Amino acid sequence: MTHRRQFLKSALAGTTAISLSGRMPKFLSGASKLASCGSENILVVIQMSGGNDGLNTVIPYGDDEYYKNRFTLSFNKNQVLKIDDHVGLHPALSGFDQLLQANQIAIIQGVGYEHPNRSHFESMDLWNTAHRTDQKSNYGWLGRTVENHFLKEDLAAIHLGKGLQPLALKTVTRPVPSIRSIDNFKLRSMKGDRNIEALTKAVETHRPSNNHLLDYIQNSAQIALSTSQRIEGLKTRPSNPTGYPATDLGTNLRVIADLIESDLPTRIYYVTLNGFDTHSNQAATHQNLLNDLGNSISAFMKQLELGKNADRVAIFSFSEFGRRVRENASRGTDHGTAAPVFVCGQKVNGGVIGTPPNLVDLDQGDLKYQIDYRRVYSDLLKNWLGVAPGEILDGQFESLDLFS
Repeated sequence: MTHRRQFLKSALAGTTAISLSGRMPKFLSGASKLASCGSENILVVIQMSGGNDGLNTVIPYGDDEYYKNRFTLSFNKNQVLKIDDHVGLHPALSGFDQLLQANQIAIIQGVGYEHPNRSHFESMDLWNTAHRTDQKSNYGWLGRTVENHFLKEDLAAIHLGKGLQPLALKTVTRPVPSIRSIDNFKLRSMKGDRNIEALTKAVETHRPSNNHLLDYIQNSAQIALSTSQRIEGLKTRPSNPTGYPATDLGTNLRVIADLIESDLPTRIYYVTLNGFDTHSNQAATHQNLLNDLGNSISAFMKQLELGKNADRVAIFSFSEFGRRVRENASRGTDHGTAAPVFVCGQKVNGGVIGTPPNLVDLDQGDLKYQIDYRRVYSDLLKNWLGVAPGEILDGQFESLDLFS
């Protein structure tokens, strides 16, 4: 039997190309394991980090109060992509406008939570864990989903991107791989195939043990091997088949589409779009970000349609909070509260959910939320992934009827 120290050394050496959760988790005893969901639906999450300005994303152009508060950053009725006589999309969101015309995007207005927190870290932790700060959790809402429901899928979730893995994917014993670059994703070894063969044999050797750290390392190595083998077997795809933007988000969504077309068992993909903390000179930065978001998702949907996979994929895009109603003296906006979120897909009940933001009845200059973010999560879990949301969200939440 391989000595424990040798096994740990081999396992860690074999996973150098893969980043797992940043900190080793605390292990919970007696965690219930539920049966794996039989659905094949896939959820793609796009985290818009920094606090997206919801008022200049879904714009209440029919409200005079909007222009009183956005004296340099506002868009008039001839500039917006009109949804109705009161609200319209930012001019850069032509990709969303196309999805809206096809009834493939739900725009959910005023999403937030009670007693809002304007700290990037604490608010994002809340969105990532679905727990209040006074009920702080070290594990993510999607991590709990993977841990308790997707027991048969060895690659139930993947994080794609260069940053740290989001807390939303943090698990107890089933590590989620983080892939920085698909081109470099392979097990690198000084000794080539021999070392990989030795690692494979080591991780497949059964070792009765109550050592949770050893179990976690062994699971990490197994996932590293499985992921590398699957991804190295991908077929070469045509160059940029549907016109993805030459951005990190465009590249990552194209990779995800390729992985979906290659029949990976992955149920959850997670990517991040950074840069939304627009305290000064917001206009150009926000335009570029929304252009990237809309065009990347539009190209992604087109590729899925070509590959006949569009009906099993939903995209959820959110930010930790919106921005304040009134712009600041630096032609930017400061940390706010409620904002719209977006769910895209062929089986989405498209349109606007909720009413336009009330720009008069404010809470210390900020919007009052109208829809609890956990109602969105509940629909994504129950009506898309086929997972009972109660234990993950610590409660039941009224459906928004997001899916047909």
